[in-house]
Amino acid sequence: MELVSRILDGSIPYNSRGEPLGPSYFGGRISQDDRITRLEEVSLLQGCSRKQLRKIAKISEVLEVPADTVLARTGAAGNDFFLILDGHARVEVSSRKRSRLGPGQYFGEMSLLDGGPRSASVVAETPLRMLVIKRRDFTTLLNEAPELTQSILETLSRRLRLAEATVND
Repeated sequence: MELVSRILDGSIPYNSRGEPLGPSYFGGRISQDDRITRLEEVSLLQGCSRKQLRKIAKISEVLEVPADTVLARTGAAGNDFFLILDGHARVEVSSRKRSRLGPGQYFGEMSLLDGGPRSASVVAETPLRMLVIKRRDFTTLLNEAPELTQSILETLSRRLRLAEATVND
């Protein structure tokens, strides 16, 4: 929903085919194999097979945005997952807590799963090229591929156990 509102308000201009307008900051297209390779870097998907990653890659879209584009706002509904391919973004949890994301890093994974509100604002510091996965497409894929759901649940369970062990130490 956040992306749709930005497209409608003109902060991300698109043509009639749904492609971003303006200059491309990055050369070349992202192949299906490149998408799979980049998705392998996502810890949420680490338990997925190559076949499962191929299915996820098929529903991903490449999005390029200029610097200063707001990609997520704290408290806004989250419906997209972003994996940064090129460029850097600034994450603002509060006025004192900020971090920087670069290639291979991602955000929006919680919203991808539950559609809940964003826990931080994210702004492009430089032009960005990202893989974007829409929640509705991901939910459809999970319904069509229950083995993918199982892989993600196992990964989340491992992450939760690790987090609990860290807290209990």
